[in-house]
Amino acid sequence: MSAAGPALSAAGARGRRAAGLARAVLPGLALLLLALVSLATGRYAVPVGDVFTVLAAKLLGLAAGVDPTVETVVMQVRLPRVVAALVVGAALAAAGSTYQGLFRNPLVSPDILGVSAGASLGAVLGIFLSLPVIAIQLLAFAGGLAAVGAVYAVGLAVRRHDPVLTLVLAGVAVGAVLGAAISLLKVMADPYNQLPAITYWLLGSLAASTLGDVAAILPAILLGLLPLVLLRWRMNLMSLGEEEARALGVETRALRPLFIASATLVTAAAVSVTGVIGWIGLIVPHVARILVGPDFGRLLPTSLVLGAGYLLAVDLAARTIAPVEVPLGILTALIGAPFFLWLLATAKRSFA
Repeated sequence: MSAAGPALSAAGARGRRAAGLARAVLPGLALLLLALVSLATGRYAVPVGDVFTVLAAKLLGLAAGVDPTVETVVMQVRLPRVVAALVVGAALAAAGSTYQGLFRNPLVSPDILGVSAGASLGAVLGIFLSLPVIAIQLLAFAGGLAAVGAVYAVGLAVRRHDPVLTLVLAGVAVGAVLGAAISLLKVMADPYNQLPAITYWLLGSLAASTLGDVAAILPAILLGLLPLVLLRWRMNLMSLGEEEARALGVETRALRPLFIASATLVTAAAVSVTGVIGWIGLIVPHVARILVGPDFGRLLPTSLVLGAGYLLAVDLAARTIAPVEVPLGILTALIGAPFFLWLLATAKRSFA
């Protein structure tokens, strides 16, 4: 009996390690498989073998030896979309999980503090002024950061109420003002050129994304994710509430703006390239919380993987289900709203 105990303990430890390895590897393999399917699928079908050949040739610096049209479709048309979907989907889901933990509410999304409205106003202004694409993206990025800055300034000015509630209410008010400004610019825009471009941008799309766009926003996204990873255990304490977190030694006045700034930076960078893509930051963290629980150390990586896969799947559907490409914002709302209602009705795991 004495020898059997350590043997059973060792077997149990190996089993736990194997289960942990499977949880880490299988989602990555599933994401890779989905990316390959996305690269091969479309109006111009490409065999998976040719996709492997083209990618391997580019990595090794060799000639692909396939039809030049196949190489163009894979490398110049679909690969930028796939990479952008992975990065933007992961970024929006990570921001959503941060906001939900910070505000202790699974109904919170990255839009709560006006970042999407600010980015939208910046982009709409750029389109209205007929600026180049890079300027439109920079205005969208700056607009998202400025909107959240304005919301936080209001929160600091109004100290009589609960700080979290104040930020939410300020976000609603600032978002309403920004929405009115967007509507005004749409009324004043050229209905034949500018208005269609504004409408399409507000619905979200990866059609115009390039690898250069992804490379431009990636540093901001990584910079925003770094504090979330390093301080993930403090987020668990922040989600307990203001008084409880302070009682456990967490300086909430310093950490709250850091978490908000990080999530805002990630969201603004993503939205500046793709336009407004709703629901990802709302439903993906909720699903991740059901799968792995509220521990932010597990919730964050799970949200990153699920968000990347979800947006990649939605983008694949957007360019294949209809003769014309469907804007991503329409599909995410059509899928996300009913699914979220189902989650609310069936989920049994509590938020915290």
